[in-house]
Amino acid sequence: MQNRIDITRPDAPDLAAFGTHAVGVTTKVMVHKGQVDVLAASAQVQPRYDRALTVEYWYPAAAGTAAGGQYDTVMRDGHRKVVLHGRAAREAAPGDDSGPLVIISHGFPGNRMLMAHFAEHLASHGYRVAAIDHRDSTYDDPAYLGGQSFGSTLVNRPLDTAFVAAELGGDYAIIGYSMGGYGALIAAGAGVAAQAVTGEGAPPAGLLGVHSAPVVPARLKAVIPIGPWGRHRGFWTAEGLAGMQRPCLIMAGSADDVSDYEGGMRRIFAESGSATWLLTFDGAGHNAAAPIAAPQEAWEPSDHLAWPPFSHYGDAVWDNLRMNNIAQHFALGFLDWHLRGQIDRAAFFGHGWPGFAEGKAPGLRLESNPLAAAAAAG
Repeated sequence: MQNRIDITRPDAPDLAAFGTHAVGVTTKVMVHKGQVDVLAASAQVQPRYDRALTVEYWYPAAAGTAAGGQYDTVMRDGHRKVVLHGRAAREAAPGDDSGPLVIISHGFPGNRMLMAHFAEHLASHGYRVAAIDHRDSTYDDPAYLGGQSFGSTLVNRPLDTAFVAAELGGDYAIIGYSMGGYGALIAAGAGVAAQAVTGEGAPPAGLLGVHSAPVVPARLKAVIPIGPWGRHRGFWTAEGLAGMQRPCLIMAGSADDVSDYEGGMRRIFAESGSATWLLTFDGAGHNAAAPIAAPQEAWEPSDHLAWPPFSHYGDAVWDNLRMNNIAQHFALGFLDWHLRGQIDRAAFFGHGWPGFAEGKAPGLRLESNPLAAAAAAG
């Protein structure tokens, strides 16, 4: 069957295996009342509106729930309909849904299905998972298609994740890709630079200043930024990144020319004030680890894009499924450690490559800053 999001390769590392829980899924709409309408704001007027967010919510389902379901979504061109297939049962009766929460935040543009492989995998291990359609930056959002939405994205990403986390309750972590990684870093305490608040292209009326000195939610325990955008564009300085307060696992491709591996993500790693790891996929581009494997429809040209839709998902060097499985392995280990307190999972972030066949992981590098190295050493 085409477009499956629940495949595990035979050579996948140990923690990429699905867990013992059946998985359920439902779609929620959550309304964040009284938000500033960045698109309509000016230096004189800051109108407010009710920001409705569509959220896909996965959870451990009742024992005996039959696996299998589909997701009706849209492709990168914002027009072509796509059906994805997985193991989650829609509207299934919940099982033990008292586990920690993981928020998934897509790129610019993206949608709540872009990283659905993480969601089903984590839910099978007992996590609750909420993937947000961030308004103004989904594939088919009129504001995005009209080219007027970037300021809204800069302001609203950390606000959206904090709101959804508060609505669903419990301790939580964030997995964010590209612009979602930008939001995850702010959520963890990385204050944006003054030049970003007032510089060219900044949101009006200094609205981005709300993230100059972030208040880190007490229930946020860890972040996993994948290909995080912003450091190479001056959205943080070393001083701002020193404000990081939560354990951080960065995943990145060494050939990423969107978020800039050397000038962006390695600097985030070096300047972070919290325990931070950097997992590098050598030779991979900006699509490292996060996006689902390209839907079959993305292999065909689109009348609405000047480039093949496949390139939004695929990588020139790495197999997407291989990257997805590796990302699932490390994400589960990191979240088990920092959300559930399973200290034994620290072994996956020290020396060697536990969980990989014969201890080998070709094409991968895992580095830790001094705080991370001390944490992994116990």
